[in-house]
Amino acid sequence: MQELTHWIDGAHVKGTSGRFADVFNPATGEVQARVPLASTAELDAAVASAAKAQPKWGATNPQRRARVLMEFVRLLNRDMDKLAEALSREHGKTIPDAKGDVQRGLEVVEFCIGAPQMLKGDFTDSAGPGIDMYSMRQPLGVAAGITPFNFPAMIPMWKLAPAIACGNAFILKPSERDPSVPLMLAELLKEAGLPDGILQVVNGDKEAVDAILDNPTVAAIGFVGSTPIAEYIYGRGCTNGKRVQCFGGAKNHMIIMPDADMDQAADALVGAGYGAAGERCMAISVAVPVGDGTADKLIEKLVPRIEKLKIAPYTGGNDVDYGPLVTAEAKRRVLGLVESGVEQGAKLVVDGRNFNLQGYEDGFFVGPHLFDHVTPDMEIYRQEIFGPVLCTVRAQTYEEALKLAMDHEYGNGTAIFTRDGDTARDFANRVNVGMIGINVPIPVPLAYHTFGGWKKSGFGDLNQHGPDAFRFYTRTKTVTSRWPSGLKEGGEFHFRAMD
Repeated sequence: MQELTHWIDGAHVKGTSGRFADVFNPATGEVQARVPLASTAELDAAVASAAKAQPKWGATNPQRRARVLMEFVRLLNRDMDKLAEALSREHGKTIPDAKGDVQRGLEVVEFCIGAPQMLKGDFTDSAGPGIDMYSMRQPLGVAAGITPFNFPAMIPMWKLAPAIACGNAFILKPSERDPSVPLMLAELLKEAGLPDGILQVVNGDKEAVDAILDNPTVAAIGFVGSTPIAEYIYGRGCTNGKRVQCFGGAKNHMIIMPDADMDQAADALVGAGYGAAGERCMAISVAVPVGDGTADKLIEKLVPRIEKLKIAPYTGGNDVDYGPLVTAEAKRRVLGLVESGVEQGAKLVVDGRNFNLQGYEDGFFVGPHLFDHVTPDMEIYRQEIFGPVLCTVRAQTYEEALKLAMDHEYGNGTAIFTRDGDTARDFANRVNVGMIGINVPIPVPLAYHTFGGWKKSGFGDLNQHGPDAFRFYTRTKTVTSRWPSGLKEGGEFHFRAMD
């Protein structure tokens, strides 16, 4: 069995805590590797090493730092197939989904190649008599990222690329469920020319997380995961004087107006609701058709599409729609929520509870589920299911549908499908959600915009990637300067009064 490592000072390092976590093959349920869980002492040593390496990197001009990221992009493209296979083997998502995971991270790295432009300060000439004023952006020192299992390539790159481009050293604590790809990213960054110590990958659990939160050298922390953990990290990190951005859970609604293209809406819901087995924070998990006629048409369109979904291991080919969930615990939780929906009176239109894949009976596969007549008091509506389950909540009016999205405690993403521009514009302006799709089911912004939810989906003042990332990972220093000026006469300067 493979024993994974940490990545410290540019090399693989065995764990010394004596504690390990199992890494499963989600398709078979078998343990395929063990990953070390760092102690507080191991984490603190990694931070100390990063702090020692950072000043020289921070003093390297932004263009030279950007060249490392340029080479990193080339290496990511070179090893795309290798990264995708490793990601699918540990996470379970299909190869196309895994390549998309890497690609969306790569795009943020590409954006960060523009660091020289993003880090430019402002300058004011003659702010006063003989006075100039200018600002500069400087690195924080050591930053850290705590990233989730569902995007083991993308989100680590969303965190580490801007931090490194800004001149910081970075401590990455990836998910212990699928840790291989983050270690592979570290190897590629070293090959790209990143100095040793600037990226440290420390595997671990809550002990490592608390060590990051409490280490006084760590100046900033980024987190993506569940809302309860986001609240915990945000509160403890801020109490310890750190800059913190945390992104939590989601319950993304898609409103379907009576004038929508129903085939387009149904296709969008199937892809957004069941792709990656629903294990993504931008998945559409609630369909809100407006009017019973719209709801009936939508259900009629959805059922045959859902029943045709191909569920298989990532080795099953590029026509696989989704694979297993990441762990047995995740499977139990999703099926438990499905049972609660049935018990609380929702109509289970497509029942995937008895799904069984021949030859993979011990894998963590869950069949697709479609609920109708879900109400806001049900657990399947209130909680983020994070599985292949789509809930349909019928609304009688546009205002009722809008209120559903606005009243939910989560505010990550939402979408509306309509042919009416006025309705779409009103929805985009009024809904209190961070990312909006208009006839787009998963409105993830591109790398040069910013990603972030509202309400209990996001904690902190700045979002991920885009210009906000450069603000988050730097401090602004403002300089006011005055130089005496004079005219040289007979070899001497005669200075004029400044005021």
